[in-house]
Amino acid sequence: MKAREIKELTTKELQERLEAEKENLLRLKLNHTISPLDNPSQIREVRKTIARLNTELCQRELNQQ
Repeated sequence: MKAREIKELTTKELQERLEAEKENLLRLKLNHTISPLDNPSQIREVRKTIARLNTELCQRELNQQ
């Protein structure tokens, strides 16, 4: 998910997307420990997406103050 796409989302959508991505990361890690993933770089991409979502949420929170 690109930064431009993230900025277009509402705060509620960001929080929902963040929870979904965290669950996705947990599932990917679990699957990777059981049997190697075809594309282990997916884990890195999901972590980066989570970081982008957190960053946008923090920026919005600071802008409201």
